[in-house]
Amino acid sequence: MTKLSVNINKVATLRNARGGNNPDVLQAALDCEKFGAQGITVHPRPDERHIRYNDVRDIRPLLKTEFNIEGNPIDKYIDLVLEVRPTQVTLVPDAEDQITSNHGWDAKANRGFLTDVIGRFKEADIRTSIFVDGDPEMVAAAKLCGTDRVELYTEPYAAGYLADREEAIKPFVEAAEAAREVGLGLNAGHDLSLVNLHYFHRNIPWIDEVSIGHALICDALYMGLHETIKAYLECLK
Repeated sequence: MTKLSVNINKVATLRNARGGNNPDVLQAALDCEKFGAQGITVHPRPDERHIRYNDVRDIRPLLKTEFNIEGNPIDKYIDLVLEVRPTQVTLVPDAEDQITSNHGWDAKANRGFLTDVIGRFKEADIRTSIFVDGDPEMVAAAKLCGTDRVELYTEPYAAGYLADREEAIKPFVEAAEAAREVGLGLNAGHDLSLVNLHYFHRNIPWIDEVSIGHALICDALYMGLHETIKAYLECLK
């Protein structure tokens, strides 16, 4: 079964806009678990504009499901992951001032760097995933870095879905098949939503995990968090 990991960054963004602790990020993580999510994702950035490093520390001992920490493996991020020891670390090539992720790694050009970082995490018994575009060549290159999984960057799929969903899904099916052929686990994330998730999953049913934040939290404004998580889980059946 494909797991749903809820990215709670946007909950932290709302909290930080006003100061204080409303909404309570830790409680939101626990509620997502209670409502059926099989994992929690956070993506701390160097400026801590949403999830803060201390949030990551505070959340870890409370969770009963999987914990996934995404981010660019700069030194302080690596130190945080090795301190907290989540279930999974997802390496994302974000610039420090980037608003949101917008591309995957060039795993060929960065093979040496990624191999070294992944080696450090695997020594700590942390499952590793590399964020890559829907490109079989990059999936194959990621395998050579020693990663356990790849996460497909799905914004191009979401952007093309309404115009031609069959054409939009093609490169992701090819990349997913490449991952399966070389024995990599498979995750996906970015702009997956109630509009496009079911079709994505129907075409790639062997996917291990989807990480969804922005769309899910937006839907929760209208539907409530409990009903929204139920709806996303229905898409993955």
